Amino acid sequence: MEHRAKRFIRKYSIDELPQLFNILKGELSFIGPRPVLDDETRLYGDKRDLLLSVRPGLTGYWQAYGRNNITYENGERQAMELYYIEHFSWWFNVKIFFKTIKAVITAEGAE
Repeated sequence: MEHRAKRFIRKYSIDELPQLFNILKGELSFIGPRPVLDDETRLYGDKRDLLLSVRPGLTGYWQAYGRNNITYENGERQAMELYYIEHFSWWFNVKIFFKTIKAVITAEGAE
C-alpha cells in the first residue's frame, strides 16, 4: 500500500507542494528553469552562467513539456531550459502555467 501512495504522490506532483514555501521566501519563482545540482551545471557547458543568471522555478518549460520523458543524456533537457531563458516572456509563462496544470492532472510524462 505504501508503494502505491508514493507512486500516486509522485505521479501527480503532490510532492512539489512544499516548494510553495520557497516561492513565498523568494528563493524560487513559480515558473523558470528547474533547480539543478552543482555537478549538473557542468552539463550546460559555456551556457552555465546563463542558466544560473535566472531564479529557478517550481515548474518550467522542461517540466511542462518534457517532464520525465526528456533527460540530460542527449542534451534535450539542457536545450529546453536554455530555450526558456532565451525566449522568456509573460505570454510564454502563461502557456507553461496552463500546460503544467494539464500535465499534472493527466499525469502526462509521469513515471
